[in-house]
Amino acid sequence: MALLAKGVIGSDSAAATFLTGSTSAASPTPTGPSPEELAKAARAKQVKALDAALAKYAATVPEFSVAVLDKKTGELYAYRGDEKYETASVVKVQVLACLLLTAQDQGRKLTSTEDTNAKNMIRNSDNNATTALFKSLGKQTAIQKCDKRLGLTGTTVNSSWGLTRTTVKDQVKLLSQLVAEKSPIAAKGRAYAHTLMSTVNETQQWGVPAVAQPGEEFTVKNGWLDRSTENGLWIVNSVGRITGDDVDVSIAVLSHLHKTQADGEKVIEKAVKMTRTYLKY
Repeated sequence: MALLAKGVIGSDSAAATFLTGSTSAASPTPTGPSPEELAKAARAKQVKALDAALAKYAATVPEFSVAVLDKKTGELYAYRGDEKYETASVVKVQVLACLLLTAQDQGRKLTSTEDTNAKNMIRNSDNNATTALFKSLGKQTAIQKCDKRLGLTGTTVNSSWGLTRTTVKDQVKLLSQLVAEKSPIAAKGRAYAHTLMSTVNETQQWGVPAVAQPGEEFTVKNGWLDRSTENGLWIVNSVGRITGDDVDVSIAVLSHLHKTQADGEKVIEKAVKMTRTYLKY
């Protein structure tokens, strides 16, 4: 009978289970990486690949820097993020921000002249309008104080406003302040800036807008300047934002030493497209 029972049950351990109704404790299941850890690892992989790709491209073209700040995740990517460049006309966004802060501090709306100058400055990149606002606000001292309020730590305003020096990190920070709910700039001012930067002259819709996909919106301000101090070579810059159902990023590209403006536009658009390819925003 014992042999028959053992044969039926199959083994001594199985018999014990059959007779007692108990089971041995299961081994604990190993805990895998958390979703946050997986996301962090994926991001690190993207950044490493993009760094390598941009470095390879940078070896073939004039000097540039690029930064992308993702509003949804708070993540900042920067390639040569602390390098300083002359702004050319992208400084006009700083002038606009300072104008909005100044009027806000004084508890008033923009005057009709300020409104006209601001629209011409951003939409058409009008230099005379910019100079008028720059002077009325208090020149470089006033703009620098506004920059400090906006958290720009790597920007030095020049008395010749187009020769202001800045970094891509500061530029995406400035762009983010134009949309952040906790920005020093009030909601009405932020909406005004968005209206202007989303309706620039069609001939100036290059640079950051090149990476916008169908159905997405963009804002932009570009800068271009041939510099006698650089043997007539070109500074070409672009700052702006791309927004859509699944994307909300601020982007800045600063560059110089281009033979022509068109050459600079190609370089910065290539750099921006590479950030989207690798960071998958």
